[in-house]
Amino acid sequence: MSSEESDNKTGAESDLAAVNLDLIVHEHEEEVSENGETVRRRGVYLLPNLFTTGALFAGFYAIVASMRGDFETAAIAIVFAGVFDGLDGRVARLTNTTSKFGEQYDSLSDMVSFGVAPSLVMFNWALVGLGKLGLACAFIYIACAALRLARFNAEIESSDKNYFKGLASPAAAGVLAATVWVCSDAGWTSEPLTYELGLLLAVYTAITGLLMVVNIPYYSFKSIDMRGRVPFVVILLLVIVIGLITVDPPKVLLAAAVLYALSGPARLIWDRNKTSPPQT
Repeated sequence: MSSEESDNKTGAESDLAAVNLDLIVHEHEEEVSENGETVRRRGVYLLPNLFTTGALFAGFYAIVASMRGDFETAAIAIVFAGVFDGLDGRVARLTNTTSKFGEQYDSLSDMVSFGVAPSLVMFNWALVGLGKLGLACAFIYIACAALRLARFNAEIESSDKNYFKGLASPAAAGVLAATVWVCSDAGWTSEPLTYELGLLLAVYTAITGLLMVVNIPYYSFKSIDMRGRVPFVVILLLVIVIGLITVDPPKVLLAAAVLYALSGPARLIWDRNKTSPPQT
C-alpha cells in the first residue's frame, strides 16, 4: 500500500469516527468571518471555555457550601468565579478565540455564578428567617440578574463597549459575596441574625439586584489595553493595590465592590448637575 493510499485510509477512518461520535454528541458548528468571507467551523475553543467552566464550577460550589452552612467558603468561591469570568473574556480576545458559543456559554455560567449562587448564599445565611419576604428579595435579585443578562445579550452588537448599562452581574455578586465574607470573618454566622439585621440585608439584596437593570452607565474597563505599554506609575499603583488587598481581603474587596456599585448613581447625579441650567 502506498503512502498516499495509507493517508487516504487514515483520513476516511477519522471522518468515520467523527460521524459516529456526532451520533452520540452533536458537534457544534457556527458561522465565522475569515478574510471577508463567511465560513462554517466545527468545534469550540478550549482555553477560554475552560475558564468559563471554572467560573461555573465555583458558582456551583458556592451553592453547595451555603447549603452546608459554610458561608465564608461560599463567598470566597463566588469571588473566584468572578476572577475566572474576568479571565475568559480577556483570554479569548488576546488569543483571538472569541466565538458565539463562548458568549452564550459565558452568559449561562454568569447566571449560575452571579445570579443564582449569590442569591442563595445570601438567603441561606440571612434571609431564610424572614419567610416570604426573604424569599421575595432573593428572587428579585435572581430575576434582575436574568433580565440584565438577557438585555446584555440582545444589545451586545449595539452597546457601548466602554460602559455597561446597569451594574454588571459579577460586580453585583461581588457586593453580596464580600458582605457575607466580611460578616463571616467577624463571626456573625455562629448565631442566627436578628430580624432587624435580616430585614436590612433583604433590602440590601433587592437594591443590589435592581442596580443591574436600571439605566445607569458603569465603566466596563474593557478599553484597557492589556498588551500595550503603560506608564511605570501604573505598575506601582497595582503593587500598592495588591498590598492593600493582602492586609484584609474581605474588607478591601467589600469596599471596592460597594464603591463601584455606587459609582454609577454618583456619576449620573454629577452629570445631571453639570447639564442642568443654573437657577436664577
